[in-house]
Amino acid sequence: MQPVDGKPADLGVSGWLGILPPRAARPALEQDTECDFLVVGAGFAGLAAARRLRQLEAGADIVVLEAREVAEGPAGRNSGFMIDLPHALGGGGYAGSDERDRASIRLNRAAIEFAAAAAAEFGLPAEALRRSGKVNAAASTVGERHNREYARHLEHLGEACEMLDAADMAAICGSSYYRNGLRTPGTAVLQPAMFVRGLADGLAGQARCRLYENSPVTGFERRGERWRFTTPRGAVSATRVILAVNGLVETFGFFRRRLMHINLYGSMTRALEPAEIESLGGTRNWGFTPADPIGSTVRRIDGSGGTRLVIRNRCTYESSLALPADRLDGIVPDHARTFAARFPMLRGIEMEYCWSGRLCLSRNDAWALGRLDDGLYSACCQNGLGVARGTIAGIVSAEMASGCEQDTLLPDFPRRDLPAKLFPEPFMTLGARAAIRLREWRAGREL
Repeated sequence: MQPVDGKPADLGVSGWLGILPPRAARPALEQDTECDFLVVGAGFAGLAAARRLRQLEAGADIVVLEAREVAEGPAGRNSGFMIDLPHALGGGGYAGSDERDRASIRLNRAAIEFAAAAAAEFGLPAEALRRSGKVNAAASTVGERHNREYARHLEHLGEACEMLDAADMAAICGSSYYRNGLRTPGTAVLQPAMFVRGLADGLAGQARCRLYENSPVTGFERRGERWRFTTPRGAVSATRVILAVNGLVETFGFFRRRLMHINLYGSMTRALEPAEIESLGGTRNWGFTPADPIGSTVRRIDGSGGTRLVIRNRCTYESSLALPADRLDGIVPDHARTFAARFPMLRGIEMEYCWSGRLCLSRNDAWALGRLDDGLYSACCQNGLGVARGTIAGIVSAEMASGCEQDTLLPDFPRRDLPAKLFPEPFMTLGARAAIRLREWRAGREL
């Protein structure tokens, strides 16, 4: 049996989860059971895979195993942007070749349609998924140039976009910090924990679809025509299995030394008082991504948790899946400075939540997706774009596992090479950390 030890502890409570009302978790697996399809992981990829399997194999028995409670992991720690346009984080810019970018847009929009249909099917609140677009926000002359270059590329592709000046940006966010912005209408903006919880509970409420939470996989083996995955108090035997665990796929013995583990960090204010909302000004429910990809993501949310502001920045590379327990001690002051620079009218507003969230990259922007063995598939390595690419990975892996050839949602999904091997240690860690520090320094006011 292949042992598995892959349940890293993310730091802090995600604000997205913290502001939601309590939810009764589904029971843990307490006995041995069998099914047709097993999905390991209840994040964006795993839940998309389970829903697509339900569409393709209506009578199949599906089991989903989640190591913790739904939305406690990376999916519930995401910034919540489901972006339809080119957005390649690893390369330091957003645009690529025309052919590749057009294919990426088609895939991303198919994923958005799939997620929106799921939200409608399960009656999720409007704030779980809003098709409201986003703004690429620039706070420096370099950022302004990035936005103009990006706008030219989008116009060349025939994609809608709108350049905003400083006054337009202030009218949206209430702050004079930004020099310009590039509005694009196709992004869906999520309350990620609300969306993931709603999708998980909706699927688990269907016949022959079972969700077990707090059930981490401890080992797996092949037994004849079936796979057997064990948890602390039970086991699942399945004919076909999808691993939807992103970077944790390494702990299952696959893609070792091919995946880069990155941690990003978010903070969320307490709910603002009416007088503070008036002082802030601007509009409701907006989302800014940074003109420099390593800069600060900023959102204002107005929903069931009140009016709050969310900051995400800082990036660290870890050769393992562990984080120092005191890492957030250095992040909180950085987020406070970011917030104060943008919103001086809200001086003294404290952050109620601060948290870490993991993502996974490959050196060559390749997916860790496809057949691993007979009846065993991977839906991993979203290269930093967990919502859209996670959904795509789930759809594709489900279609592969079911043998779907004619009725695919994503007919032009690229069949690419494996993730490239990483450089030997300690050179990989030293190089990655130096590159991150340099890019953060160059980001300047964008950070």
